[in-house]
Amino acid sequence: MAFTVAIVGRPNVGKSTLFNRLAGRRLAIVHDLPGVTRDRREGHGSLLGMDFQVIDTAGFEDSGGDSVEARMRRQTDMAVADADVALLLIDARAGVTPLDRHFADHLRRLPTPVILVANKCEGKAGSSGLYESYGLGLGEPVPVSAEHGEGMYELFEALRPFAEKAGALTEDDGDEAPFGEAGGDAESEEVDPGRPLTMVIVGRPNVGKSTLGNQLLGHERLLTGPEAGLTRDAIAVEWTHRGRAVKLVDTAGLRKKAQISDAIEKLSVGNTIESIRRAEVVVLVMDAAAILDKQDLTIARLVIDEGRALVLAINKWDVVDDPQAALRRLRDRLETSLPQAKGVATVTLSALTGKGVDRVMDAVLDAWTVWNRRIPTAQLNRWLEEMIERHPPPALPGGRRYKIRYMTQAKARPPTFALFATRPDELPESYVRYLVNGLREAFAMPGVPIRLFVRGGKNPYAKADG
Repeated sequence: MAFTVAIVGRPNVGKSTLFNRLAGRRLAIVHDLPGVTRDRREGHGSLLGMDFQVIDTAGFEDSGGDSVEARMRRQTDMAVADADVALLLIDARAGVTPLDRHFADHLRRLPTPVILVANKCEGKAGSSGLYESYGLGLGEPVPVSAEHGEGMYELFEALRPFAEKAGALTEDDGDEAPFGEAGGDAESEEVDPGRPLTMVIVGRPNVGKSTLGNQLLGHERLLTGPEAGLTRDAIAVEWTHRGRAVKLVDTAGLRKKAQISDAIEKLSVGNTIESIRRAEVVVLVMDAAAILDKQDLTIARLVIDEGRALVLAINKWDVVDDPQAALRRLRDRLETSLPQAKGVATVTLSALTGKGVDRVMDAVLDAWTVWNRRIPTAQLNRWLEEMIERHPPPALPGGRRYKIRYMTQAKARPPTFALFATRPDELPESYVRYLVNGLREAFAMPGVPIRLFVRGGKNPYAKADG
């Protein structure tokens, strides 16, 4: 979209609430604790028929050096520089604070135009702060209540001139369209070639997820640092890799459930799990010093259970003393603890130096292709006949033969198959695994989850049962 709006302001004035309101759904974590948002988060916004890109930012902090707050401030400044217009949000109930004045002065010196927005103006409690905000020198404030959706028409009118200048709004727009209808990204069985591939980066805290994301993007888009737990929201960034549209989602680190007591971290974990459910390919980043530990396996199994394609990224490989021994341990661990992802792609890299990072996207695209694979029914059943001939299913009690009639692929994303047979409940799980492993090998489907459901009844695609 040509029109971009950045939401800025000091901590805890309601920026993420307004972001969610404009995006039409709850994307950013909202909590009463100041400073919840640390990265800038982007989304598609809509307001009375006016569509735009909206950016939620960390709270403005008056900090310098290389502290977390200073790095957050630099991300916010970059968001303002990228925007067509910035919304400076203040809390009208709290009144204008010295920090509000400081950052109003800062924004006035930047080339990006600024609209002053007074939030929490429901009722009369925000009246004094609203009138006080005129003194910030940013023109007439727009009174809104992001939580209750009040003042959205006034905000639309304030944004209209900038949208028209950017060519994102015509004179006919904005008359009848309802507020808050943003474009969704619901999963579809059909592959839209113009739709970005959704890849989500997950892992334990402080394994280098955001650093890897920045290396892939080619610039410092995601907040990084030695402090564990810097990322709280799931941050989505759209970019292009070799002409292919990709939506990269950086997520908060996942710790063991028993170690999580903080309310913000609980929200972050829920945000990460929801991102996995919406993903197509998930890149699990692991520390080379503790490859596939118990928590890594828990995350990997979650990805497989959700039916997503999986790629393993072993970070900090440049400090491993014996790479060959480490790879052997990894292969053994995968064989014994993650057989349902047999053949999963593994990439060794250093996110800090960039070595090996170029192979990550190759693995992601390969996994995505397999995840979308469809096998013609005739080919599938020729393979099934060979598998049964090589290893017939075990006999039923009383010596009766177990008859497998037919097989078809029900869907892709992930590859899902239906096997029609007599007495489906009595087909041993070991024979189902035999068929799944055969599918994986014969049709080159390594590393992705394969679903195989056994159904009763006759072949629904045949005219008569042979």
